[in-house]
Amino acid sequence: MFGEDFIQQAILAAPVILFALTVHEYFHAWTALRFGDTTARDMGRLTLNPMAHLSLMGTAMFVLSSFRFGWAKPVPVNLMNVRGNIRVADFWISAAGPISNMGLAFIFGSFLRIIMFMGAPVPEVVFNFLLLSVIINVSLAFFNLLPMYPLDGSHILRNILPPRYEEAIMRFERFAPFILLLLIITGSFGYILGPVVGLFVFLFSGIG
Repeated sequence: MFGEDFIQQAILAAPVILFALTVHEYFHAWTALRFGDTTARDMGRLTLNPMAHLSLMGTAMFVLSSFRFGWAKPVPVNLMNVRGNIRVADFWISAAGPISNMGLAFIFGSFLRIIMFMGAPVPEVVFNFLLLSVIINVSLAFFNLLPMYPLDGSHILRNILPPRYEEAIMRFERFAPFILLLLIITGSFGYILGPVVGLFVFLFSGIG
C-alpha cells in the first residue's frame, strides 16, 4: 500500500486535495459572515490555514483510499444569526463551497490552456499537478452538489424546492447517508459523476 507509487501519488495529490478542501471550507465561512453569521469566524474557521479545517478521520480516509475519498471538518453555521431570508442565505452559504472549487478548476485549467497554446516546455510533474488540480476541484464540486445529506447539495435542493416539500425532504434525509455510504463503498460515483466531471475538465483545460 505504501510503496513507491503510493508515495509519488501522495506527493502530487495531497497538496492539491488539501488546498481544494481549505478553499471550499473557507468560502462557506466567508459567505456565512457576509450574511451576518459570525459562528465560523468566532471558531477560527474563517482562515486559509488548512490545519483549521482538517478532520482526523477524513484525512485517514484519504490515505486509506489512496486519495480517492475523504473530507474536511464542516464549517459551523447558525442560520438563526443570518440577515434577511434564511432560505436565500442557506442556499448561497451551501453553494459557496462547490462554486469556489469550480473557480479553482477554471484557474488551473486556464494555466494549462496557456501552456499548451504557447507550446512552453514545462516539467511533466508541473503539467500533471495542474491537470490533477482541475480534476480534483471539479470532482469535489460535483460530489458536494449531490442532493444527499450531509452534502451541500442537500441544502441547495431544500432551498430550491417550495416549502411544501420540506417533509418529504426530511424523510429522504434519514436514508441519504446510507445511500451515500453505499455509493462510496461500491465505487458507483465514477458512473454517476464521471461523464459530467470529464466534460468540465475538458471545458476548463481542453484535455479530455
